[in-house]
Amino acid sequence: MALALGGGAARGWAHIGVLRALDEAKIPISMIAGTSIGALVGGCYLAGKLDELEAFARSLSRRGLIRYLDFAFSGAGLLKGMRLNRRLEEHLEDIAIEDLDRCFVCVASEARNGHEVWLDSGSLVLAMRASYALPGVFEPVHCNGRRLLDGALVNPVPVSVCRAHEEPVVVAVNLHYDLFGRAAVLRMRACDGPEETPATSPSGRPLPHSASEPALARRERIGITQSMSDAFNIIQDRILRSRMAGDPPDVALHPRVRDIGLSEFHRAAEAIDLGYSEAKLRLPEIARAFETQRA
Repeated sequence: MALALGGGAARGWAHIGVLRALDEAKIPISMIAGTSIGALVGGCYLAGKLDELEAFARSLSRRGLIRYLDFAFSGAGLLKGMRLNRRLEEHLEDIAIEDLDRCFVCVASEARNGHEVWLDSGSLVLAMRASYALPGVFEPVHCNGRRLLDGALVNPVPVSVCRAHEEPVVVAVNLHYDLFGRAAVLRMRACDGPEETPATSPSGRPLPHSASEPALARRERIGITQSMSDAFNIIQDRILRSRMAGDPPDVALHPRVRDIGLSEFHRAAEAIDLGYSEAKLRLPEIARAFETQRA
């Protein structure tokens, strides 16, 4: 069985819970393809360092996060990411992807032309860094003369990578499933003030109030961090819907992590529990898919 672990920043700690549940159920994992934090968790798991990663995640607090924020005001990202990189190298130094006992692929994006990049050999730490190099937050990673960014820009949940490796059963972990619900198109009057008329669909049919943003929310003060987070969530959601529709997994797990913000890494315990609960709930379905292919 192959696992496709999706991006989602702090929500990605849920992947740890999913892996714990699968291990408890003794469901064999033959391959992992990871995007962004999915690459980080998947790489640590296959390198035998999931315990260390979980201990690190659970130890984080709001104040403790500051130790890993090495600001780069003149660089291409807000953070250099080298403090986190040094922490990774403490446990994963000199480990190459091809040295792992199972197939592992990190998905990244090439900055210059938008190519999807599959990192399946070479430095494990460098590949993971490239996969989670979120634009505007982490500086891009230079690899083989190319500038690499977060893989969630092109393939948020890399089911296609697992299919390309001819894996018979693919289980995907989607951290964005309950973030927006079904996409809608709103038709409204352009005015700077309280909402004069309810929003409608392009056909003119009034939409429920929940689909029309209240005026109070529109006037809410937000910072650049929230604006970047909202934009990245929308991009991932729209790309993900398209790719999953064209290449669906055999089983899709949807941990309900929408209330955990992208930067709330200190809420690891909640995310891990949510991932564990979702995987435990879906174990019969996973086992059935696995047994069907074996038969």
